[in-house]
Amino acid sequence: MKFPVSLARSIALATLLLLLSSIARHILFQSNALDLGWFDQGTYLISRGKNPIVSFVGYHILGDHAAFIFYPIALFYKIYPSVYWLFLIQALSLSIGAFPLWQLSVQAGLKERQALAVSIVYLLYPLVFNVNLFDFHPEVIAVPAILWAVLAARSNRFWLFCLALLVIVSCKAILSLTVAGMGFWLFVFEKKRKCGSIALISGTIWFIVTAKILIPLLTGKDAAAEMADSRYSYLGESLGEIIRNLFLSPDRVFSHLFTGANLEYLILLFIPVIPFLSPRTLAPLTAAIPALALNLLADHFPQKNITTQYSLPILPFLFLAVIATLANGGGWLRKPKWMILWATIAFVALAKYGYFWSRYLTTLDTWQATRQAVAAVKTNGAVLTTASIAPHLTQREDIQLAIEGSEKLDLSRFEYIILDRRHPGWSSSPERIDFWLDRVRDDRNFKLVFERDDVFFYKSVTKNDETE
Repeated sequence: MKFPVSLARSIALATLLLLLSSIARHILFQSNALDLGWFDQGTYLISRGKNPIVSFVGYHILGDHAAFIFYPIALFYKIYPSVYWLFLIQALSLSIGAFPLWQLSVQAGLKERQALAVSIVYLLYPLVFNVNLFDFHPEVIAVPAILWAVLAARSNRFWLFCLALLVIVSCKAILSLTVAGMGFWLFVFEKKRKCGSIALISGTIWFIVTAKILIPLLTGKDAAAEMADSRYSYLGESLGEIIRNLFLSPDRVFSHLFTGANLEYLILLFIPVIPFLSPRTLAPLTAAIPALALNLLADHFPQKNITTQYSLPILPFLFLAVIATLANGGGWLRKPKWMILWATIAFVALAKYGYFWSRYLTTLDTWQATRQAVAAVKTNGAVLTTASIAPHLTQREDIQLAIEGSEKLDLSRFEYIILDRRHPGWSSSPERIDFWLDRVRDDRNFKLVFERDDVFFYKSVTKNDETE
């Protein structure tokens, strides 16, 4: 079947919409040091051949989630260093997922208009729009890679399948569990023994290697223990203890599994596609069990919504279930126009486009002053600033955040200090900004360049003005 021009236009339009949305959010100073600034600094340093230590956390970018994908991404920064590359990659990755979905739909025997409708429903799925507004996350690249992996397995293209697996696990270490889950599904339900075995074994091994060796080596912290400290502490303090309690302490598991928050999350996750699903064709969701279980069991609210990246590994398999349902004559909305209408209603109801005339405008009163301060930073010298200003200045070796726990930072290391007292941002407060303002006012090495709308810009009088 010939690739439809209408799908190409839809993908292009979606890419443009997503790109402009994320750029607008960034320009409004709504992006954050965690995670956009984190990834921008690490990628920039890789592109310059420097050790990619994320300065405000103090360890290697691979110590985050062993995301090797940032090394090829850094090639774009070699052309021109700009955070907008990340926005473009994210928008394109999310949109291009509609293409392998169309291929899988055609392969499954759907009619041309129905296959096109599945892809458009995907583009309208609220998570696609919402996660694009949540800084940048490499998992977006894994979404089309997962779909292409399934397409390759079903087409018996083994080496293409292996390449797709490599891309998936390079996006984030935890995706190795999704790869293992996909391997189990391919082996048991799809009867793709070779591909299934490779995915199951490689996913399991890579998870153990990254969690127990690579991430601790780069951070000095046990990856599983770090998760347990905040999200799964009720299950134990180590990977072994967590796994053991999953099976031996059902009371702990069930008390966190059967909750109102989880019920709401499942409704939000499934309702945009519920008319296109049937209980008899949910086998593809077997592959999503690891990601879904991590979200349901977590004591971390962002994992229980469709606005953050945590549900992305579930998305491809949710739509594979949609394709399976339609291919088997199921679903109570099968006509393309009704499918698209339902998806449009779900998008209108659940997509967070309303942020652009609500929460994204809350800092507009300091917008011009903040832009002026950022523009006044002329060198790659060290900067102290807030979490929301940081992503505009992370292309340097040293940037620190005026947040909780920052009080012991040595002022002499900084060339620039930019503080917004009115909007102190994530993990900060007006009181913490006052603490830093008191310190810098008492330091003769700094002069106040300007103060406007509670935005303060200080510059060191001892640092030179030479660029790197």
